[in-house]
Amino acid sequence: MGDKHPLHRGENHMARYIFLQYVDESKAPPYGSPELNAQIEAFAKYLDEVKAAGAFKDGDPCQPSAAGFSVSVHDGHAKTTDGPMHAQSPWLNGYFVLECKDRAEAAAWAAKNPAAQGGTVEVHPILSL
Repeated sequence: MGDKHPLHRGENHMARYIFLQYVDESKAPPYGSPELNAQIEAFAKYLDEVKAAGAFKDGDPCQPSAAGFSVSVHDGHAKTTDGPMHAQSPWLNGYFVLECKDRAEAAAWAAKNPAAQGGTVEVHPILSL
């Protein structure tokens, strides 16, 4: 059914997926620690792998949750709330946009993502308009 979506343009190309990385911020290793350096190295290796495969389109880490904010509009009035958004929610610590041939390939890349070890990688197909 994938190609039958009413907004699908019909081009014969690989789909883009956004990979949202969620981890427990309270368990993040301190800056400069060997544990943090090991995590950085794991992400660098993952990035090298997705680039070598030609899958990488975009991606970056996010700042700590306290640096984030949310905006909502009710009755025409915008309200800005400083982070962290939800103290009990996992921290969105980064994202990748990868080009994958199908859901199975996207799932395989998500499983290799270092954030999946002890965290969650949420994968969404990107709708190209």
